[in-house]
Amino acid sequence: MTMSTLSQKIDFAIIMRVKNANPNGDPLNGNRPRIDLYGHGEMTDVCLKRKIRDRIMELKDNNGDYKYDIFVQSDDRKRDAYTSLKARFEGVIGKNVKEAEAIEKARKTWFDVRAFGQLFAFDGDEGSGLSIPIRGPVSIQSAFTLTPVNVSSVQITKSVSGNEGKNGKRSSDTMGMKHRVDRGIYITFGSMNPQLAERTEFSDTDAEAIKSILPKLFENDASSARPEGSMEVVSVIWWAHGSKPGKYSSAKVHRSLHVNDDGSYRLDKLDGLEPDPIPGF
Repeated sequence: MTMSTLSQKIDFAIIMRVKNANPNGDPLNGNRPRIDLYGHGEMTDVCLKRKIRDRIMELKDNNGDYKYDIFVQSDDRKRDAYTSLKARFEGVIGKNVKEAEAIEKARKTWFDVRAFGQLFAFDGDEGSGLSIPIRGPVSIQSAFTLTPVNVSSVQITKSVSGNEGKNGKRSSDTMGMKHRVDRGIYITFGSMNPQLAERTEFSDTDAEAIKSILPKLFENDASSARPEGSMEVVSVIWWAHGSKPGKYSSAKVHRSLHVNDDGSYRLDKLDGLEPDPIPGF
């Protein structure tokens, strides 16, 4: 344990608004927006962690240098030449390293390992392999809408064929489908655990970095499925407990938030725990 690790329990909530966008497509369902059995829209925790990683990667210091390195980098945003997680691990940590040494170097090197943890599980030569689990202090739930969402699907046609068609006709790849959520208010909750932070050396500074990027979670995230302005963070609510055990359970803190259909909200009073509301970017 070091004195720089997370000094207090933290809970947070993010209220997000989606209009005419596909916030998280399901590849097993034709990339339609994810919905649960009751028709509520869903953004998975994996999707949200991806956006947090991307925003953390963009943070720079006063000299214009990037402040943090990320282990799980997406191919279109990576800052190194490694083509796989195994290659990145071996290139930075090395091969045939002891588990304790690998954990120590990994958590010091990569922000997302300190925050979310990581399972380093890679095949090795001659049937050998590596399996090192690291449990992180930052957890985040999947986001769900308050009410069932309406998913619209439209057929699209490309003006140019990607492949040669038969008998001079257009190839089949000129036709496609796009899906979107017409509108919805999504809510997710997260927590930061000081006891687990001691294991990865996740610090108060690391927590502040996450706090700083949550209001602008969708900045630089536009795509054909998520046009600019179609997704926004309405509000972030941040509860800093002031102690490592925390004033209340995370479940009770999260239940104190009541969100309305338009994204506005009210909070139940919890004695000794003051929320810090932050407007979206």
